[in-house]
This record gives sequence, structure tokens and C-alpha cells, in this order.
Amino acid sequence: MLRTRDILDERDRRLRKVSTDVTFPISDQYKSMINDMIEYLRNSQIDELALRYDLRPGMGMAAPQLGVNKRFFVVVAEKEVEGKQDFDIYVIFNPVITGHSEELIYASEGEGCLSVNRETIGIVPRYARTTIEGYDMNGNKIKYRGREEVSIAFQHELDHLNGILFVDRIDRNNPFKDADKMREI
Repeated sequence: MLRTRDILDERDRRLRKVSTDVTFPISDQYKSMINDMIEYLRNSQIDELALRYDLRPGMGMAAPQLGVNKRFFVVVAEKEVEGKQDFDIYVIFNPVITGHSEELIYASEGEGCLSVNRETIGIVPRYARTTIEGYDMNGNKIKYRGREEVSIAFQHELDHLNGILFVDRIDRNNPFKDADKMREI
């Protein structure tokens, strides 16, 4: 089982590399890694399991965070179905944002990252809606539309594939710059 300690910290230089495309068919190593990522992200959002296994809550994880500089990520978005906790799971290889809204948003409590183990202050401007295209685990073309939290997660994880951390997007001189021009979610 993947644990918080297995995720690279922001000081690790591997997080700053631009990842390379994945070729298909994908390896058994990547398939196993994806299952581990999904399990971690799901368990980290279930309070009882997060506490039991000492997992930091997370919604997304990119391959570079586990030391693999390949272009894929997983997003596990919590939702409620008939009064019960459930999840939408997105696994995207070689992702590209092909469309986005003009509207910008930011997370009211700030973005977090499983690789950034410190307090951060400031906002990260993100598109309210994004369309992302890529491939599924079988090499089939896929397309997702993300809104609000899912849109933020797609952009955040795509940044990881380009060697960018969310803290890089916070204006150091004015951490809340242009907040009045964006919608807080």
C-alpha cells in the first residue's frame, strides 16, 4: 500500500523535470502504480482510513510525485450518491488541455499538494472549466470536461507533468493578487 512517505517532497529535483509521453501498451509497472495511486487517493478522502493509515488527504497524484517522469496522472473526486460517499476516477495518459473557460477561480482555502509539506499562503488562478484530452490505460482517446474542483485538479496535476508546483503560481510579492477578478470556490 502506498503511503504518504512514498510521495516525493518538493525538494526532490525529479519533481522539476518535464515528463515524457507514455507509449502504449503501458507496462504492468504503470498499471500497478495507477492502482496504488487510486487506492491512496480514495483512502485519503475516507476519514477513518486516512487516520488509520496516516494518509494526507489528496484528490490527485501525478506520476512524477512517485519518481516516474512520465505523462500520466490520477484524479479521484469525491461525490455523494444516494447519501453515500462515492468517487469519480480519472486516469489520463499524455493529457492536453484543449479548451477552457475565460472565467478564473481559486480555491478558498488555497491549493494543497501531497509533495508540499508546509503551510502556504496565496491563491492560484485556475480556469473554472477545462476540457482535457488524452488516452486511457488501453491507449484509447478520451476527453473529459472538468468544472471547479475537478478543473483545478486537472490543471494542478498537468503542472506536475511540466515540472511546475502550485507554489510557483503564487505571486511572491502579492499572494492574493487579482483575487477580486476571480471567483472563490
